[in-house]
Amino acid sequence: MTLAGLCRLTVLVAVASATAALLPGCASKPPAQPLELCRIFAEKPGWHRSAQKMEKRWGIPVPVAMAFVQRESAYRAKARPPRDRILWIIPWKRPSSAYGYAQATDPAWQEYLDSAGRFRSSRDRFASAIDFVGWYNARSHRQLGIPRDDAYHLYVAYYAGPGAYRSGSWQRNAQARQYATKVAARAASYQRQYQKCPRPPRRFLFF
Repeated sequence: MTLAGLCRLTVLVAVASATAALLPGCASKPPAQPLELCRIFAEKPGWHRSAQKMEKRWGIPVPVAMAFVQRESAYRAKARPPRDRILWIIPWKRPSSAYGYAQATDPAWQEYLDSAGRFRSSRDRFASAIDFVGWYNARSHRQLGIPRDDAYHLYVAYYAGPGAYRSGSWQRNAQARQYATKVAARAASYQRQYQKCPRPPRRFLFF
């Protein structure tokens, strides 16, 4: 890239950043206490309902799926991988197309839409993202034989891909193992918390 091209790129990035800063935030804000599952659901009851629907549909425990979302995006609706940089300064392309709460890539998301029949879903919508996590992990359970509550190995397959999991090459991927350990620990912590969460009163219909 020429010097003139770098200069033009720098200007474009600066303009885009300034424009984004002026736009009002429409996406849902991350929960105030993201490591406390009961407080997350108390703050965002709609998330709890979506997580329960996911568990009913795909059989993936709520704490496991929530640990995935926490690891992938820290509950940020429009999360993306950080950009690579030219000369360590100028922002460049992103390393992948991962986007949203679940950091679903374009190919994985399209496969989910085609397979699960959720044509109006969006990666920056929590209900869609948590359902994607459930779908992906249910597929790992079905294809790879990983138990639905085995957060460690489910995350390895989620992060490294089913091919790497099946071949065992993920065992040489230190980052995959490190992240999977963190997800498993978070899922266990969420599980302990979830067992103690106060349940909302049941609704009764009177005729």
